[in-house]
Amino acid sequence: MADDLTKKGPQDRSHINMNEDYEVKYWTHHLGVSREELQRAIDKVGTSVATVRKELRKED
Repeated sequence: MADDLTKKGPQDRSHINMNEDYEVKYWTHHLGVSREELQRAIDKVGTSVATVRKELRKED
């Protein structure tokens, strides 16, 4: 079954999927960071929203 591309937010709000543009847009807006900042945090700590938030707070 294909993803419903009309959805604007993430399917799983506990993880960030950088392979879906609509999720990247949602999370960059929600967290107030650029795509590059989000990718750096994910590369460092994984895709869990909780750990990404903690990592982004460290970078402030």
